Amino acid sequence: MYRKQVSVLFKYFAGSFLWAGFQWFWTAADGCGFASFPTFGPQAFARRFYFDFSATYVGVGMICPYMVNISLLLGAILSWGILWPIIETKKGDWYSADEKPSSLHGIQGYRVFMAIATMLGDGLFHVIFMLSKTTISLIINIKKKDSEVSGFGDDENSKLAKYDEKRRTEFFLKDQIPNWVAGGGYILLAIVSIIAVPHIFPQLKWYQILVAYVIAPVLAFCNAYGCGLTDWSLASNYGKFAIIIFSAWVGLPDGGIIAGLASCGVMMSIVSTASDLMQDFKTGYLTLSSPRSMFFSQVIGTAMGCVLTPLVFWVFYQAYPVGEEGSAYPAPYGGVYRGIAMLGTEGVSTLPKNCFKLSIIFFIAAMVINLVTELSRKYETKYRIYRFIPSPMCLAIPFYLGGYFAIDMCVGSLILFILELSNKQKASDFGPAVASGLICGESLWGIPAAILALSGVNPPMCIKFLTAAVNDKVEGFLSG
Repeated sequence: MYRKQVSVLFKYFAGSFLWAGFQWFWTAADGCGFASFPTFGPQAFARRFYFDFSATYVGVGMICPYMVNISLLLGAILSWGILWPIIETKKGDWYSADEKPSSLHGIQGYRVFMAIATMLGDGLFHVIFMLSKTTISLIINIKKKDSEVSGFGDDENSKLAKYDEKRRTEFFLKDQIPNWVAGGGYILLAIVSIIAVPHIFPQLKWYQILVAYVIAPVLAFCNAYGCGLTDWSLASNYGKFAIIIFSAWVGLPDGGIIAGLASCGVMMSIVSTASDLMQDFKTGYLTLSSPRSMFFSQVIGTAMGCVLTPLVFWVFYQAYPVGEEGSAYPAPYGGVYRGIAMLGTEGVSTLPKNCFKLSIIFFIAAMVINLVTELSRKYETKYRIYRFIPSPMCLAIPFYLGGYFAIDMCVGSLILFILELSNKQKASDFGPAVASGLICGESLWGIPAAILALSGVNPPMCIKFLTAAVNDKVEGFLSG
């Protein structure tokens, strides 16, 4: 069985790798390639509804639960199909008609801040829910004086658990990292940052770094939870949240823009590492590996990154016009993050009209949806309606990204569903191998693509998909 699974993995890995390489040949300029194919027509493409032929997202869709992928698609329909077109009709009233589509003072402000509000509402609910659940379990365990009970399940579930699941749990908990090591390490790193960061970025004071390290664990939990649902790290969203807070705190005259961007780096390094480490722990749990070995591997990798990343950036910065529009490395998110910092220094009052109100509504709605889900999970056991309630975290992700990746992931779910209809056991055995091959193949193509780019080798051809009207104009222009 294992040989067959490995064989299937390498077959789909090779196919995905070759497909990614084939697509690269047709991407000589922006808007070129199969990723820009208007699957559902030009109007849907303008609303970011299309299938972009990404093997990675299809593979991720095969791994994620059906309801996660459906929630992503519902979020795309709700935002890009309903909300944003309605808000765009208020152009000139709710926000200036002269604003660029990428400006946070325009339609982009609604997309970003309503998504962040929904994610924070969802994450905050689960922080409160898990803390209360853990506290109750600890109290029960103390009363029972049963040190072997982990506090995250009940005896009935433990009795019904499979043998391999029990073995994994026992092995994983046997070699767990002591709480004093985790807490002490975090405090030690916080002290180092409090001392070092203000010397690198004088705009940030020591007490502001302290505040960042106090609130970071809450956001790290939110990110780890969301990443566990969708395999999508949302650290950048919480980084945006930090930009707004700290840039507003410092103020424009005292360098609020630099302070906001620096605090974003501090926050993202904590939040993203949390989700990465949880993924490593999950891998260790499934493979019966020691959580301590997974943790120290992460520490070694992070330490190497602290040395190698600045060196790689310096090479790119010296060799290419990084950040310049039209260059090979325009760094578009640099302008976005700077815009968020400018917005933070100017205050919430500069947000587009009704943006803050809508964000509050979506924040509350996310908490209400989660509350309904948990109540139905506990009290409605006949039809188990909670299985069909969408996840607010998943609903929010397409708010600013669009629906293209949600469509890809739903295609992955459809493939898995068809496999399960034909042979459920075969789908269970080979589905993860197929998905892993699709993900790894396209991802690995990024290495030769980067080497080619550094060598000055660009894709030789460009393929674009035009409507009949646009094609007639192009033909007329070329014919003179």
